[in-house]
Amino acid sequence: MSTSKKHREFVGEPMGDKPVTDLAGIGPVLGDRLQKAGFNFAYTVLGQFLILEKNNELFVSWIKDTASANQKQANDCYSCLKEWCDSFL
Repeated sequence: MSTSKKHREFVGEPMGDKPVTDLAGIGPVLGDRLQKAGFNFAYTVLGQFLILEKNNELFVSWIKDTASANQKQANDCYSCLKEWCDSFL
């Protein structure tokens, strides 16, 4: 699977205080929706990802419901977080 530059940059370094829009699949519109739902940083979305036990179906459903993400955006974000976890946790 080919990944975006944004994806590669995100998974290539520690999380820190990255904004939610640094996640692959999350642009300004979805980022704004996530921020309004209380997810201001990538690590808060990571927290939800971990609460959902890194489950693809549950996370994709959650981000679609929370931010009105489409399937591609949701899958890109899931893949980004999964690969980050595989590297850093």
